[in-house]
Amino acid sequence: MTKVETKSSVKEFVIELVKIVAISLAIIIPIRYFLFQPFFVRGDSMEPSFSDGEYLIVDEISYRFGDPKRGDVVIFKYPKDPSQYYIKRIIGLSGERVEIKDGLVKIYSQSSSEGVEIDESYLSANLKTPGDIDYEVRDDEYFVMGDNRGASSDSRVWGPLPDDDLIGRVWLRGWPVARVGIFQRPFYYAINNN
Repeated sequence: MTKVETKSSVKEFVIELVKIVAISLAIIIPIRYFLFQPFFVRGDSMEPSFSDGEYLIVDEISYRFGDPKRGDVVIFKYPKDPSQYYIKRIIGLSGERVEIKDGLVKIYSQSSSEGVEIDESYLSANLKTPGDIDYEVRDDEYFVMGDNRGASSDSRVWGPLPDDDLIGRVWLRGWPVARVGIFQRPFYYAINNN
C-alpha cells in the first residue's frame, strides 16, 4: 500500500511540475519575444550614456501604439546587415530636415523653417558633432546618432534608419548594479540661433 501511494505521489508531483513549466513558458516566451527583449551593449558609440557590456531591457511594444520620439534610444537591425543590432539615439523624425554644420545639429520642420538648434545637454559640454550634412528625413525613416559622436557609425555614415528595422526603445538598464534604472528620454530645449 505504501509503495502505491509513493508511486502515485511521484506521478502527481511530475504532473504538477510539468503544468508549472508549461504555464511558465506560456507566460515567459510571449513576453520575451514580443514585449521585452534583453540586449548587451557592444562598443563605445553611446558613451557616456551607455557603456560596453551593459545589459539593457528593450520595450518592443510601445512603437506598436505610438511613434518614436526625438531622444529615444533605440535598438534596431543595422540597415546594411540585418543580422547585426545597433543602439543609437533618434535625432531627426519623419518629415524633418537635419543639418549638421560647424559641430552643431539643427532641425528644420514645418513649425521651424529657420531651423532650431537642439540642446543636447546630456552630452559632454565640449562635444561637437563631426560632419557636414543636410538631410531630409522621409516618411517611415529616422535620423539616428550615437552619443559618442566621434566614435559612432550612424546615419551620418550609412544614411537613415528605416522604420521597419526598429526593434524597440531602451527601457531599463539591468547591469551594472550601480547604474540599474529605467531610462528616461531627455527633454529637448530648443535653442534658436537668432
